[in-house]
Amino acid sequence: MSVRELTVLGTASQVPTRHRNHNGYVLRWDREVILFDPGEGTQRQMLLAGVAASDLTRICVTHFHGDHCLGLPGVIQRLSLDRVAHPVDAHFPAGDGEYFARLRHASSFYETAELHERPVLADGQAFETAAGRLEARRLRHPVETYGYRLVEPDDRRMLPDRLAAYGIRGPAVGELARTGHLDLPGGRVLLAEVSAPRPGQRFAFVMDTGLCDAVFALAERADLLVIESTFLTEDAALAAEVGHLTAAQAGRVAAESGVRRLVLTHFSQRYGPATRPKPVAGAPVSGTGPAVAGTVPAAARAAVSTAERFAAEAREHFDGEIVVAEDLIRVPVPARSVSGAATPPAASAP
Repeated sequence: MSVRELTVLGTASQVPTRHRNHNGYVLRWDREVILFDPGEGTQRQMLLAGVAASDLTRICVTHFHGDHCLGLPGVIQRLSLDRVAHPVDAHFPAGDGEYFARLRHASSFYETAELHERPVLADGQAFETAAGRLEARRLRHPVETYGYRLVEPDDRRMLPDRLAAYGIRGPAVGELARTGHLDLPGGRVLLAEVSAPRPGQRFAFVMDTGLCDAVFALAERADLLVIESTFLTEDAALAAEVGHLTAAQAGRVAAESGVRRLVLTHFSQRYGPATRPKPVAGAPVSGTGPAVAGTVPAAARAAVSTAERFAAEAREHFDGEIVVAEDLIRVPVPARSVSGAATPPAASAP
């Protein structure tokens, strides 16, 4: 059975908070399972999310700031501890490869896992995977940083009514798919006559960066875009100064790039927790307005609508599906646009 979904392990930028772990994202794409940017605490988040080290086939690091890589030692050592039998490829910026080496050998352990280092040597480099082509694009950040884009090859979808019209069934269907044609008593049938184009799906992962052409190139026609939205528009000047995006910019990227489902993440701790805080002792359990405001501390009141604020700013530009990521949620890759196919919910708890 085909399973294509994102498991969010952590969503904080710079430092973890009581509500958000450091970054960490697992993309399950059929047989390919990719861990992106394992920040501090990733190994425990994997346990909570039900992701085993033996599931992983690939690790992608965008850059070597701590919130995107400090979980590497634990994950790498776990591969050996669990005797993971298959090879695991690791991609990271080649110019900062010394940091990967330090993290890989951060402490003494008995290494048995087959971990292949496949550094990104240049902008636009691509790697072939079981899921398709994995492309890397150079982003705009103070240190060498790459975003990643997974592109599934285009294919064709067999049309049962057309196959039936020609009397094609069983092994003959497979032969037709392999060769592109099938010779029948009544003549040759071409694959194009009994099938329809099926565009490959696309996933994009964009972390720390200022707005640049590479962001749009990565996001182009992505079925699922995971993108940093560290700041709100009120801090746009700071975002530009330090090489980050705002939620509004993330929404603009999604809109202009034809994205289907947008996942906002990598939130600054300055905005507080994403969800509505629990009332303090003696406060009403539910309700809005002055009565509740008077019993909840000012800092908590300011944080009530954090997630809504990020979503609203992205919504100014993008009218598609928006997920404001929280730790340990799962986000399905949208189903292909096939008549009658149900679209899975945008996000769910693990």
